[in-house]
Amino acid sequence: MPRISPYGTWTSPISAADVAAAGGGAQWLDVVDGEAWWAEARPAEGGRLALVRADGTEMLPAPWNARNRVHEYGGRPWLVIGRSLYFTHWDDQRVYVRDLDSGDVSPVTPEPGVRQGVRYGDLRRGTSGEVWAVRETSTGPRRTDIRRDLVAFAHSEIRSLAASHHFLTAPQLSPDGRHAAWLGWDHPAMPWDETELCVAEVRLDGSFGPHRVLAGGAGVSVCQLEWESPSALLALADPEGWWNLHRITLDGTSTALAPAGKELGGALWKIGSRWFTPLGEGRYAVLDSGRLAVLDEHARTVTGVAPELTEWAAALAPYGDGVAGIASGPDRESAVVRVDFASGEVTPVVTSAEVPPAAYLPVPQERVFPGPDGERIHAYLYPPANADFAGPDGELPPYVVHVHGGPTGRNYPTLDMDFAYFTSRGIGVVAVNYGGSTGYGRAYRERLREEWGVVDVRDCVVVARALVAEGLADPARLAIRGGSAGGFTSAAAMTMDRTFGAGTVKYPILDLAGWTGEGGETHDFESRYLDGLIGPMPRARERYVERSPLTHAHALAGPVLFLQGLDDQICPPDQADRFVKSLRGKGIPYAYLTFDGEQHGFRKAATMITALEAELSFYGQVFGFDTPGVPKLELQR
Repeated sequence: MPRISPYGTWTSPISAADVAAAGGGAQWLDVVDGEAWWAEARPAEGGRLALVRADGTEMLPAPWNARNRVHEYGGRPWLVIGRSLYFTHWDDQRVYVRDLDSGDVSPVTPEPGVRQGVRYGDLRRGTSGEVWAVRETSTGPRRTDIRRDLVAFAHSEIRSLAASHHFLTAPQLSPDGRHAAWLGWDHPAMPWDETELCVAEVRLDGSFGPHRVLAGGAGVSVCQLEWESPSALLALADPEGWWNLHRITLDGTSTALAPAGKELGGALWKIGSRWFTPLGEGRYAVLDSGRLAVLDEHARTVTGVAPELTEWAAALAPYGDGVAGIASGPDRESAVVRVDFASGEVTPVVTSAEVPPAAYLPVPQERVFPGPDGERIHAYLYPPANADFAGPDGELPPYVVHVHGGPTGRNYPTLDMDFAYFTSRGIGVVAVNYGGSTGYGRAYRERLREEWGVVDVRDCVVVARALVAEGLADPARLAIRGGSAGGFTSAAAMTMDRTFGAGTVKYPILDLAGWTGEGGETHDFESRYLDGLIGPMPRARERYVERSPLTHAHALAGPVLFLQGLDDQICPPDQADRFVKSLRGKGIPYAYLTFDGEQHGFRKAATMITALEAELSFYGQVFGFDTPGVPKLELQR
């Protein structure tokens, strides 16, 4: 029989160290000579990004760290040509090459005059053994002083190819070597707003001729392209409001291969992401709102495959008679898998990490909640789950609303050890895909246009109150949590609404006017993001002030916990510092933990452990339940 104990006090086999160990995982997968390779985050090694092969061989051992800062979120960091492994190294952002026979490593690009002052990303195969990439050069002291161009390099010689737009993806070479294609966009557009698909002739000397635009622009986003033949490209574009797969010929003719209200692409946060890959004979592996499917252009259908895997990373690669990718599900963590389309069989490429027994894991429930204006608000519910415990009769559990980042991001119904840490202790979690989230088409995404701080907060409040109305959540013990843009929404909810009694705010945006190119407190990629989310300056200046949590710090609805990396270039600590300073001596309970060496999002195991245990202790103190086994977080006033 389960032991009766107040919600939040349950003991759990899932420790913060277990969550940290699960915080790595595979990314940037590709297939080399018939074998899957991928980059692998290592929290126990300070977040280093290693490169491994399916047979277990580490292809890029310590101290090499295959990350880059292009657009600050990074781009494709590795490429194999013959017996040469090219990769970007985090410490100095240079490109290096490793001889796969000797193991020797040597630099390819020159050392910049300023540390990390020149960055490279989205490595691609060019002509005559060259590597093509995006180069990002810091030109001044401000975070927005950035210039980008497309470059080619080989044997320490580097040359510029083109600079069509302020933001770029690396060029891809046509099968006959005569053309190159890439994506470009300019401020104030974000890549999910509009991009242009550019094509240029590759001259005999390897230089590019003038580019022309084949697709995109004017409210159309292209998020991925691949050459199909010397005269045609395949591209994910959304001229009808959904990222569908199109064939685009060099004369500009575009044909949707299976038009449908399905989101087969995604937000291009990291250049080099891959949501589709050709399979041959008019069939393509695609991701339908993150789930694997096969598109058949002859039947004009999109058919789901392996439904037990509910999230696939945008890193599909052809593999035998199917694809390899990185996938997770409600009962399994993210792992590298292979799917054979002939048999439908799913095979792990490597054994996934051991997960706790199912009795301690929540089963995500897909929910849709009605909004005040008839809109549909999507969310995933993770109820408390622990076979050893039950709550007392008449007691409702505390619930935490989880707000994803972006805000052009989304949640998926998968096993999340971060959530399980709380649910196995009797604290429910609901992950809200508020208006602005991807996966539901452009119209849903653009619900947030000039409404950030309104629609997102309202949707989270609607979901929380609905759980109370259904008798699932304790109205006196509701919290909200999020990082980055989710940190903004959490702070906005805590300062401009009275629904939540506690908030955890991680590496947040708190002063909207400061988080612009004009304000100087963010990086170039997102420095005009708020033109669409809040409104263009100077017309919307008052709106920037009114919606900033920093403006309303005095009106906090309850205690707050701030968690911040000190090396964050996307949401630097300046804003959290100012917010916390404004709280001192005001009688409002708060805690502020900072972490040296952490960037945007925590990568070190020690940081993850400290942050998660602090959050649990924080909720226990605010909502009045014991949290055995974790250090007590000191709250200040």
